[in-house]
Amino acid sequence: MGIVPIRIAGDPVLREKAKRVRKIDASIQRLIDDMIDTMRAAPGVGLAAPQIGVSLRVVVIETPDDGLIPLINPEVVKHSGERRLVEGCLSVPGYQAEINRSRQVTVKALDREGKEVRIKAVDSLLAQALEHEIDHINGILYIDYLESADELIPVRPSIDDGAPSEAEVSLV
Repeated sequence: MGIVPIRIAGDPVLREKAKRVRKIDASIQRLIDDMIDTMRAAPGVGLAAPQIGVSLRVVVIETPDDGLIPLINPEVVKHSGERRLVEGCLSVPGYQAEINRSRQVTVKALDREGKEVRIKAVDSLLAQALEHEIDHINGILYIDYLESADELIPVRPSIDDGAPSEAEVSLV
């Protein structure tokens, strides 16, 4: 297990549609563990495999309310409603922007043991993170939803007590 460098916008791997995982083996388990370590060290709420240079459909999400959720081959099967949210991304460091996300999201995927799971999230950080991370494995970044780069808001890290700022905590 280890922390892996996060790829930054402009890296071609972030624009590829990631490949489906055909077999969940030791290499996939190691990938998930590395992604968890990297996400936590960043710190972030979610991370997709392409963000560490691996073009596979694997994401990890961890929220205070929902805990750690590793997903293999996730796909949104239903979404509804719309809400405006401030969003950031570990692959677009130093910025955030307001974008539209669904109010309700249902995702089907495999857990790390290969069991099919369905996750329904409503008006939560989890709903936002699911859409954000599944966008990543489809080669989409949140900045693609912006009309222009002028909508990006620079984020200044907190330097007071060493604790992450609210903006840093909300990065997905």
